[in-house]
Amino acid sequence: MAGIYIHIPFCKQACHYCDFHFSTSMQKKDAMVAALVREIELRKSTFEDEVVETIYFGGGTPSVLNTPEINLLIDAVYQNFTVAEKPEITIEANPDDLSGEKIQELSQSKINRLSIGIQSFFEDDLRMMNRAHNAQEAKRCLESATRYFDNISLDLIYGIPGMSNEKWKQNIETALSFGVPHISSYALTVEPKTALRKLIQTGKIAQPKDEVASEHFQILVDTLESNGFVHYELSNFGKEGYFSRNNSAYWLGKKYLGIGPSAHSYDGVSRSWNIANNVLYLKSIAQNDLPSEAETLSTTDRYNEYIMTGLRTIWGVSLERIQTEFGENYGDYLKQQSQKFLDDGLLVIQNNILKTTLKGKFLTDGIASDLFFLNLE
Repeated sequence: MAGIYIHIPFCKQACHYCDFHFSTSMQKKDAMVAALVREIELRKSTFEDEVVETIYFGGGTPSVLNTPEINLLIDAVYQNFTVAEKPEITIEANPDDLSGEKIQELSQSKINRLSIGIQSFFEDDLRMMNRAHNAQEAKRCLESATRYFDNISLDLIYGIPGMSNEKWKQNIETALSFGVPHISSYALTVEPKTALRKLIQTGKIAQPKDEVASEHFQILVDTLESNGFVHYELSNFGKEGYFSRNNSAYWLGKKYLGIGPSAHSYDGVSRSWNIANNVLYLKSIAQNDLPSEAETLSTTDRYNEYIMTGLRTIWGVSLERIQTEFGENYGDYLKQQSQKFLDDGLLVIQNNILKTTLKGKFLTDGIASDLFFLNLE
């Protein structure tokens, strides 16, 4: 099984924390949709022997497309690839785009999963992040979406400067009140070359504190797990039967094809990525040329990626797989490097699977980096 990711590189406005590839100018939207369809056609041979199990519209803000444009892209996938009988088809959407009419239209399309970028239900947080929607729109769209869609995920951000534990709990409780079966939640991260970094450097916004984010994370885990959610990946919580099939495929190392500027692809051996420039992307596609670069992953690259993705999930890292797929040197190294974390109660081995403990979850990425193999090859 494989997945197709379609990157929509447009946003109404730039969120202060975002470092993804997008443009706030919609002038080339029509040309971009046509180019995305053409790239899908040009990539037809990529998955000749694969069944597409998931289609995911990311960005950017895919919900800036109208429903006919979304249907056009989905139809192009169906016309050029073998698609599973019941695929998961997700679109990321912002509340300000999800009018009652738009939600109803989407429910009549092949889209069967909404991923809604709420981030916070408080006005001051939304203004600080420069989100395009307000708290009222967030609640209104969820009220409407839950009438038409069963499979809904919403995003929340924690660790926001000035956000108390009580305020964070209110955010979670508000999300739970809508009965959504999936929540993705991320710590506010200060990326280079973002407006947030500049605002912090000039003292207009306080630096996020790791200890606050850690407290918020623990509150999140405790609250969602007590409400029947499974913490199946570091930033993702789902009710049984509602785990993201698209994202799970990434973490489990399945193949995926990225369509659109800046989109990445993986075929099990090599990774490729399209140019992150809308104008150059459009120019290349118009010439029937795929504007991408590729690299073949070394054994060490694949080992490191498996450590990173495996530790983030409930499936953990299989010590048997490390031995058989990567070799004895990698297995011995992993045992040696993980011992200190096992002794400190941050990692545990169960049924020959290496996993983070509850104590180690928030530190997962740092632990993984200490388990990376650097110069074996």
